[in-house]
Amino acid sequence: MARIPDGFIDDLLARTDIVEVIGTRVPLKRQGKEYSARCPFHDERSPSFTVSPTKQFYHCFGCGAHGTAISFLMNYDRLEFLDAVEELAKRVGVEVPRDTRARNEDSDTQELFSTVEAASRFFQKQYGHSGKAQGYLDSRGVSADIRERFGIGYAPDGFNALRDALGTDDRRMKLLERAGLFSKNDSGRVYDKFRDRVMFPIHDRRGRTIAFGGRVLDKEDGPKYLNSPETPLFHKGRELYGLWQVRQTHNKIPRLIVVEGYMDVIALFQHGVDTAVATLGTATTPDHAELLFRNAADVYFCFDGDRAGRGAAWKAVESVLPRMKDGRQAFFLFLPDGEDPDSLVRQEGADGFDRRLREATPLSQFLFDSLAADVNLNTLEGKGRLAERAKPLLAQIPDGAFGDLMKQRLTELTGVGARASPPDTHVPTQRAHGGGRHAPTPKRSLVRSAISVLLQKPSLAAALTPPYRFAELRQPGIDLLVEIVDLVQQRPEISTGALLEQFAGHEQAGALQKLASQSFPGDDDTLQREFLDAVAQLDKQTIEQRLAELQHQHREVGLSAEEKRELLSLQQARLAKSPSP
Repeated sequence: MARIPDGFIDDLLARTDIVEVIGTRVPLKRQGKEYSARCPFHDERSPSFTVSPTKQFYHCFGCGAHGTAISFLMNYDRLEFLDAVEELAKRVGVEVPRDTRARNEDSDTQELFSTVEAASRFFQKQYGHSGKAQGYLDSRGVSADIRERFGIGYAPDGFNALRDALGTDDRRMKLLERAGLFSKNDSGRVYDKFRDRVMFPIHDRRGRTIAFGGRVLDKEDGPKYLNSPETPLFHKGRELYGLWQVRQTHNKIPRLIVVEGYMDVIALFQHGVDTAVATLGTATTPDHAELLFRNAADVYFCFDGDRAGRGAAWKAVESVLPRMKDGRQAFFLFLPDGEDPDSLVRQEGADGFDRRLREATPLSQFLFDSLAADVNLNTLEGKGRLAERAKPLLAQIPDGAFGDLMKQRLTELTGVGARASPPDTHVPTQRAHGGGRHAPTPKRSLVRSAISVLLQKPSLAAALTPPYRFAELRQPGIDLLVEIVDLVQQRPEISTGALLEQFAGHEQAGALQKLASQSFPGDDDTLQREFLDAVAQLDKQTIEQRLAELQHQHREVGLSAEEKRELLSLQQARLAKSPSP
């Protein structure tokens, strides 16, 4: 996929009214220069979600959600980046630019999508003629509405039904092969991959058919389920069966239930449990975990209670832990022997299944129970073993309350992490007037101050003339400040939101978002004075840093004629920057 030019993203965000985009989805209330609402990304009673039309970005002070109109559509409408860009472009009447190569690639990809969709229509038409396939779904209690909603079809018996229907020319044959719909034997003969199977189309996040799963109707034909192979459109470790249908049913998904098979998803939907998805014949991957949490804060993994089921659950834990940001929850529901979600929901209905979900094991409990299964916590050795097993796993949890609580739980179980505090080891504090104690106030960072003001009004950086003296200063954050100033110099009209979008993958992206969410008192002139004053102070510190280096060199080895001239110039510059008496 060709990269969309940065300038286009800037222009798109400048043309987009973020208040209008968010306001059509979330009720906003004006408060001064900004708008507020109850956050759509976590449950709260009082509004902590703000939208700034001047900065063109949103921020929640409760859960930390933040971003531009693009990221809002990605998180709220659950779109991919390109899809969100195209949605905004459509709103403002512009076309997303692509180079010639990308257009050709898009054309090939579109043909592949069209081919898979044609196959899906063929299978659905064949289902209408197959009493055998209809009888199978009748026996499973699947209604006509659910069959239609999931696009269930039938692949006829025989080796050439799909090929004869769609493989009308050489190019079409190649597309069908690339889509994973053909197999080839040792002699090179090509034939239909799916034969005499009930067909379950797999959809991507835009509802396009990208692959299939097929279930046998005669047991001896095995394997029971056959999935499409990996193709340019389909990567099983990144897709979830049923997610498209869940998203069509819910504007805000309350929870997601992860099951193993197509018919488990179908059966749960049939009985009113319409938030089920399935992994496609593979263990839960990191991509699955990210996709699950992007769509719902609460995820329930539903597995068999046997050894294999618990192994699958542990794989899910390993993928989920690094994505357990505050507000997210994961649970594990282990099924009774011989039962699956299909059989349980038939017997107990949606209420019974919901009751089991409410009693599901939280991730925290499952993790510690699994790690301690063969450990004697009554001995120091056992506690040490548990701590050593747990520590590398807990280190993967993102910073936040959940990570802190998991470490606290490990301390409760093992004692590891507890600290003894002798009475005389506290850090001395300054005395306030009246004899009270208070913590020393940290010195405010000039770099942080300059970046904070610049994020309020990026155009302030246009007042600086390169090269910037402060760029040589050895202080944390200087490189980031220079990077921001350079970006604004290249694109003077860039907004706060567009600037943050450019730093979306940066290691300091989170810190920048927090700084940008601050509100500064005063008008534009006040902000300009504060910014230029911070830069002047940084320039002064840079001069002092270089003077110290040259003076040290002068004492140790002496200076060249050029270095002596630099020393004199810097001393004069220091005098010029010193305040008059």
